[in-house]
Amino acid sequence: MKLNKLILGHILNPLSDKKCEFFYGALYLEEGSEKEFKIKKIYNFSSLGIQDLKEEINKINCEVCDFSEYILMPPFFDMHFHWVQDHVRAKPKDSLLEWLTKYTFPAENKFKNRSYAKKEARQFFRKLLAGGTLGGAIYSSIHAHALEYAFKEARGHFVIGDVVMTMNSPAFLSQKIPQARAQIKKFAEKFKERYCFTPRFALATDPETMKFGSKQAKKNQSFIQSHLSENHDEIRSTLSLYREFRGFGHVENYTEIYGKCGVLGAKTLMGHAIHLSESELKLLAKTKTALVHCPTSNAPHREQGLESGLFNFKRVEKFKIPWALGSDIGAGPHLSMFDVMRSFYYQNLRAGKAVSFVKALYHASLAGAEILGVEKKLGNFSKNKEANFLVIKNPYRNLKNKNPEQILKKLIDKYKTQRAQYPLHVKNVFYRGKKVF
Repeated sequence: MKLNKLILGHILNPLSDKKCEFFYGALYLEEGSEKEFKIKKIYNFSSLGIQDLKEEINKINCEVCDFSEYILMPPFFDMHFHWVQDHVRAKPKDSLLEWLTKYTFPAENKFKNRSYAKKEARQFFRKLLAGGTLGGAIYSSIHAHALEYAFKEARGHFVIGDVVMTMNSPAFLSQKIPQARAQIKKFAEKFKERYCFTPRFALATDPETMKFGSKQAKKNQSFIQSHLSENHDEIRSTLSLYREFRGFGHVENYTEIYGKCGVLGAKTLMGHAIHLSESELKLLAKTKTALVHCPTSNAPHREQGLESGLFNFKRVEKFKIPWALGSDIGAGPHLSMFDVMRSFYYQNLRAGKAVSFVKALYHASLAGAEILGVEKKLGNFSKNKEANFLVIKNPYRNLKNKNPEQILKKLIDKYKTQRAQYPLHVKNVFYRGKKVF
């Protein structure tokens, strides 16, 4: 016998970067053949009195989970983060390349040990879940077993890739080209659309391996991800290096390098993308490449970021390029996407740009699902989508007459100066109708 559930609560439901619903109602969940639940109907009870509400609930006749004192919202999509960098989040970040060399690469090297990688995967993905993230795009280390552990432990819809490093990298993290290509082929064929070919960045991956990996990804419907134009030193170094390669002597910009290697495309995600010319934006738009903005990572040093600059979302949107938000752990100091939304909002506000918390929520949830091509089943609440939701502690004594912008501002401002506390907002996490946290 199938079990259906009615989840009562105040529903916060992002619809676009300008529109978000907020009302008292319920998610009606129907159990499927594999004991997993989908949303079959959404009720709006905001206009009902107490007696009418009781009668309406009695009519529905199913198990009732009463979260009336809480907010129900879709889980987050974190579209750019390195799970193997959890332990370097608080390290000094005076410059990108120095931070990588001094802290990040040695930390990732520890994942060569299988038992260490297994233990870390179990701990990290529990923390990720506790913060309300159930989707996104993940960078692992070069080690095959670390990628396998990430796939095993990650709960939700993620694409994951082992970073490819065949040149210009420390000896302990450098791969032989044949080994790197064999690993790319193996994982693309094994994990298909869940795999993400991941050249760490152009500086660390030779062009022929990038071409090979891009072909493997497209052959197996896999995704592709890398870093693009995070800071000026990186751009200069990349162009200087690549202009020495045959066929790249006249490349004009960083994006063109990826274009010539077949990396760009509709299933490609480029992280950061801060310092882009108009010709680069045109190429990204033409190839339907998506961008991932990492505001906490790119923030000023005083906010524990690398001070790389501010992503110009207005300019990106002018070219109709899709984009979403990412935490960029460990250059980003905190896992919670509430913190990422805070950083996005307040950095742009200080810069004098029109921005909203509703926009931030959309780019931390539904936009990620759209980029990964799963918006028909994930990303927000609507009929036949998976019953994934967060139960969030109420920031107001009375939610009556509150709008989405007010709710989000209250949630985000509560821990604005205690950023590590953002996961405290999350009381429960439900995945396919079942409580997993």
